[in-house]
This record gives sequence, C-alpha cells and structure tokens, in this order.
Amino acid sequence: MNNLGDLEIFARVVSAGSMSAAGRELGLSPAVVSKRLRRLEDRLGTRLMQRTTRQISLTEAGQGFYERVVAILAGIEEAEAFVSRRSALAHGVLKVSAPTSFGRMHIAPHINAFMQANPDLGVNLMLRDEFVDIVGDGYDLAIRIAELSDSSLVARKLAPVRRILVASPDYLKRQGTPQRIEDLDRHICLAPHNNEAWKLEGPQGQMVHRPAGPLQTNSSEVVREAVIGGVGIALRSTWDIGAELADGRLVQVLPAYEGSRNVAIHAVYASRRFLPAKVRLFIDYLADLYGPTPYWDGPETDR
Repeated sequence: MNNLGDLEIFARVVSAGSMSAAGRELGLSPAVVSKRLRRLEDRLGTRLMQRTTRQISLTEAGQGFYERVVAILAGIEEAEAFVSRRSALAHGVLKVSAPTSFGRMHIAPHINAFMQANPDLGVNLMLRDEFVDIVGDGYDLAIRIAELSDSSLVARKLAPVRRILVASPDYLKRQGTPQRIEDLDRHICLAPHNNEAWKLEGPQGQMVHRPAGPLQTNSSEVVREAVIGGVGIALRSTWDIGAELADGRLVQVLPAYEGSRNVAIHAVYASRRFLPAKVRLFIDYLADLYGPTPYWDGPETDR
C-alpha cells in the first residue's frame, strides 16, 4: 500500500506542478513529498523528474511512467466508485436536510422506493427552509435550491430550476393581464416568504423587481396558496406549481420574463473524498429521478 501511496503522490506532483502545491492538496509537508518521491525513484532505479526551486519537469522515463500511473489510479477510482454505488452494504442512518415544500413534494413521495432498494439503510429527513450547518449539525447532505456561492462544501447539481410569473384566471379576470413588465407596478405582487426581490431575465437582460402587496408571510406555502386563491401575481418554481399549471388553476403571465437560470437544485455535502456509500446512493437516486429535464417540467407546464 505504501507503493500505491507513492504513485498517488507522484501523480499529484505532476498535475499540481510543484511539490508544495501537491503537499497542500494531500495534507503533507513538502519535505515528506520530496522524501516519498526519492523513495519511488530509488525503488525504480531511475530519475522521474528534474527539480528546481520553482518548477518540476518530467524526464522521458518519467513521462511514460506518469501516463501509466494515471491509468492505474483511474482504474482504482473507477473500481471504488462501482463498489460504492452498487454495494448492498450501505447501512446505518442517512441524515438529510431539505427545504420544506420541495422535500414534502419531491423527496418524501420517493423515499419508500429508495428504502426498499436499500433495506439496511434508514433515512432521517429533516425539512426546514433555513440553511443548516451540515458538519456542525451532523447531516450527511443537504438539498439546497439556490444560486450557490463558493464554499468549502461540495455540491452536485441535481436539476435545473425554472421560475415563472403566474396568477389565477380569476385574478386576471378581475385585474387584467399585464402586457409589459412595467404593468406589474399596477398589480398585486406577492413577495416571497424571505422578502427577496424578484431577479428576472428578459429581453433586455437581467432586471430586478421588488414586489409590493398587502400579504406578508414567512411561509412559502402561504404564498403558494395565495396565488392559487387569486390574491395576486407570484414568481414560483415549476416544481412547486406544475400541477396547477396543468389543470388551469394557474396561468403564466409575461412569459418573456423568468427567474434567474443560475438557480438550481443541488445536493451539498462536506467532502468528495471518502464519500460514504449511503450518501452516494441517495445522490445518484435523486439525480436519476429528476434528470436534466425534471418530470415537473413536462409539456403540462406550458413551456
């Protein structure tokens, strides 16, 4: 196993371009990296790279050796991934955080199939709209619907999010249908539960509209019921109101304007390294379930 570790260090030095950079990635000091490289060269009886204070360059033997080592390491990684995805040994409890509405509508109905396929694995699904501290609160992963900023966490995109302006036919019959984006100023616009402005993309590019109306709430589901009930116009995700679009209880207004395309549904977890099989299985399950064109964005959403 030490020999295999030396191969990984060698490959990391080549890809990183220096021993210090490779050491940072591996959590080793440059002195340890240098010592392991010398040991590898001594065992092989040949020099693999030329070293200077600023850079390294492969010898002819080192280049050929590197190409073969990369193939070996890739094969090992593929074998480990195969076992992690398909092993029936996934067990214990998977602790997952998810937004309230999305978890109720698009995770909870599919939990039974996942648990049937993994009988030794329990699921602790916690629904809340605030971002949790994944590491501090002991979660294995979190589902987040957002435009994610840089962080120390690892994120995998599960599905795109399409957000559109909608209203009920009854509201539009009473108040009229807006024809231009400026017409929103004359309509009741339902603010989201977090009171954020609507970030829209339209013919003139990105724009921001701050909705104003008589209803204030800390619940996204209250906004959902209010727009269905005819209170006003709201910006909603199609995963949230797909059924209402399909049966005509809601219709899209100002179709040239939609929410930012940078928002997506992500699975977020602490580290890519040594990812537990139970986490990988659940993420793969959701990714396959939703796909690049989620089931809630079928023809019935009137794209």
